[in-house]
Amino acid sequence: MTLILGIDPSLTSTGWGIIRKSGNSLSLVAAGTIKSENQPNKGPSQTTRGPEHSALATRILSLSNELARVIELYTPDEAAVEETFVNVNGQSTLKLGQARGAILLTLAQAGLPVYEYAATLVKKSVVGAGRAEKSQVGHMVQLLLPGCGKYGADAMDALAVAITHAHHR
Repeated sequence: MTLILGIDPSLTSTGWGIIRKSGNSLSLVAAGTIKSENQPNKGPSQTTRGPEHSALATRILSLSNELARVIELYTPDEAAVEETFVNVNGQSTLKLGQARGAILLTLAQAGLPVYEYAATLVKKSVVGAGRAEKSQVGHMVQLLLPGCGKYGADAMDALAVAITHAHHR
């Protein structure tokens, strides 16, 4: 039996999902969404570059701390993270990259082996088509993991990443 943590990275709303792989069987353990705080640091640790930089550092710290809590609570054996795609907006891509960096560091600090999968491979693994719509991915995840329908879209995407890893490990 292996517990797999799947992660759909975002600076504002990171999805996570844990599945149990036992032989060829997959089952849902837990899932959720980490909403990072958007508050500037207060006190002597505040950076001097302005509130935007402080808010970003605080959000990254919040993301890392919440992910560490999930890891501590469920003790997964492996982690799978969706790779970053290049956005039209360079600033958004950069911020997503910073969130992914915090996520990868947190996973590495927890001693987890980390695997990365392109979004197209996740869609192809779960739906059968690399250009599948988000709703199609969510529908297939619900078919593969009964009971996960109560989670939001970000958590469903994270479960899709975990399923992809289960099929490719």
